[in-house]
Amino acid sequence: MRLPTWLAQHLAALRALLVFTVLLGLAYPLALVAVGRIPGLADRADGSLVEADGRRVGSALIGQSFTDADGNPVPRYFQSRPSAAGAGYDPTATAASNLGPESVVDTLATDPASATLSLLSQVCARSRAVGEFNGVDGRRPYCTDDGVGAVLAVFRRDGLTGPVTRVVSVNQAAPATPFLASYQGVPVEPAHPGEDYVAAGGLVTPIRGDAPERPAVPADAVTASGSGLDPHISPAYADLQVARVARERGVDPARIRDLVATHTAGRGLGFLGAPRVDVLALNLALDERFPTR
Repeated sequence: MRLPTWLAQHLAALRALLVFTVLLGLAYPLALVAVGRIPGLADRADGSLVEADGRRVGSALIGQSFTDADGNPVPRYFQSRPSAAGAGYDPTATAASNLGPESVVDTLATDPASATLSLLSQVCARSRAVGEFNGVDGRRPYCTDDGVGAVLAVFRRDGLTGPVTRVVSVNQAAPATPFLASYQGVPVEPAHPGEDYVAAGGLVTPIRGDAPERPAVPADAVTASGSGLDPHISPAYADLQVARVARERGVDPARIRDLVATHTAGRGLGFLGAPRVDVLALNLALDERFPTR
């Protein structure tokens, strides 16, 4: 007896579902677990955990923050780059911020939980904080002195053309003092939470300011990696932190730089990627060579 076409199609689909469930839902994961048990690979499969003094202190593959109980960076340690994975370096929530170069306008709100920072303002705030923490100039182009994006909403009489009629510093909420007193002769106003100046016709206008062309704070100090789990920093960011770490540990900065150099890896195969510094290994070496009292 020949089955109806619709029933035959459903049975074929069910068979395919069962076959792929066995292959991809059972056989494939079990095969990967078995491969991960091969000598030489087991450590990597378990996360390349790092131990010191008989206890696990981190992973060679997953970064971590070196902060105190209140979340403040500990001055005697080299600091990692920012992380957008969960609350920071959460391997169960690996992710980037998904914000791009055009993210320059904050969402201001009276309730802090409803407010969101643009990528530009996040970078500005981080650069300012890193600069203060390490005693260097944290200014960046298109950032205000108070650490938000220096962006104006410029209203013109004829929309895109004509004289300027109104100017708002969109990332500085009232009663803040705008970073510019006036723009093309028009006084600059602070923004009011809840108002969408771009939707109202304001032209987004970033202002470069007088920051150095090459900021003292490197890019990896103010941006997260794509995964949010990168355990490395650039040699430039490590060098920026040398003076602070040396001062906190009472050590000649030259000795700290030598230690950084020994924990700096070059480009893969000599040409792939960029040189990088292993932050966890470097901090463990610091505690071993130059312990704090």
